[in-house]
Amino acid sequence: MLKSFFQKELTEAGCDEAGRGCLAGPVFAAAVILPVKFRNKMLNDSKQLTEQERDHLRPIIEQSAIAWAVASVSQEEIDEINILNASFLAMHRALDQLKEQPGLLLIDGNRFKKYKDLPHECIVEGDARYASIAAASVLAKTYRDAYMMKLHEQFPHYSWNKNKGYGTEVHRSAILLHGISTHHRKSFRLFREETGALS
Repeated sequence: MLKSFFQKELTEAGCDEAGRGCLAGPVFAAAVILPVKFRNKMLNDSKQLTEQERDHLRPIIEQSAIAWAVASVSQEEIDEINILNASFLAMHRALDQLKEQPGLLLIDGNRFKKYKDLPHECIVEGDARYASIAAASVLAKTYRDAYMMKLHEQFPHYSWNKNKGYGTEVHRSAILLHGISTHHRKSFRLFREETGALS
């Protein structure tokens, strides 16, 4: 079972992102404040769950949370400020939208850019250790997947309904065949510079 809290004095918000390693589309992030007594045996790091399990958990998290929010940073912004800073910005934007301000932020990963004057704890693989971070990972992932499914309707040849923008062989082959779209991250290595082949 995931831990319910990191400490007991301050209200905690778990934060996580989705889509950092994709070749196309925005990066999404979520922030979630869960009740201390929240329990769900299915909840885990979103990468360990099936799509059906994530979709099942999303409304449970939204209805159970004291506060939650999801935000994104566009591929144009990613190209401008780099993906690491874009991931931090997406988390900041999600935190901006919370209807209740937490006293402590639990961040998945080993780096974070300070948000206002709030203390934070960076926790490697935190989405597999703490319920609030796992909940944030599920929301970020499901909202981003839904966004990429909509983009797929306009750009079906990239198979974003299946790869969600990640650099699969099918996706990279489609880039070679059709070129890049307005939704691709131009600062990412989509090709090998020497040959024009896939990187």
